[in-house]
Amino acid sequence: MLLNLLTGIAAMLVCLLFQAIFVGICVRQYVRFHRRHGLLLGPLQEIALLAVAMLLAMFGNFLQMAAWAWVFVLVGEFADFATTLYHSAVNFATLGYGDIVMSERWRLLGALEAANGILMFGVSTAMMTAVLTRLIRLARPEPLDGA
Repeated sequence: MLLNLLTGIAAMLVCLLFQAIFVGICVRQYVRFHRRHGLLLGPLQEIALLAVAMLLAMFGNFLQMAAWAWVFVLVGEFADFATTLYHSAVNFATLGYGDIVMSERWRLLGALEAANGILMFGVSTAMMTAVLTRLIRLARPEPLDGA
């Protein structure tokens, strides 16, 4: 069990690094975009901004699924990467289909990946919520009397 925990913690740290990089990129690009284009955005610019933030977040999450899949390959759990990536995506997204299961020796890694995935999707959701909240504030008209 200790080997599972150490392996899982190492994978979680890699995922945390990926998440921090992609959230950082999104935040920097969002700020740069607003400095370049001002605060008033057209509908197509808002859609593009949300779409880019969402795509970057999903790409970051996909890289994390791939990192976990490589962990499963390195410990000898699965033979081919396609099956491993599918299994990793099911775990990371906490779907838990159960059509492909890990051996008893490494099954704790699946639970650790699911815990990691739900946290990382939560961070991605928080980032998207922040962008959306900012766009809503910018689109809302200012009160006339300061109320």
